[in-house]
Amino acid sequence: MAATFFLYAVSGIVAPWWAVVLLLVVWVVAFVRACTWWSTHPRRITVLALALTALWFAVLTGGGVWLDWSA
Repeated sequence: MAATFFLYAVSGIVAPWWAVVLLLVVWVVAFVRACTWWSTHPRRITVLALALTALWFAVLTGGGVWLDWSA
């Protein structure tokens, strides 16, 4: 989860501010969910972190292709 936070926080290099804010809101919601899963379902946290990484990649790639985001 910490590694995905840095990906999401540094997205401002490529994405506009509103997209970074939306990504960080998604990350905070996922982090709160991961905190509730900490003791009951610890393996789900890894899957959630991988899903967040895939979402970040898809959003930035899609934004670059369709919305012309660039560094």
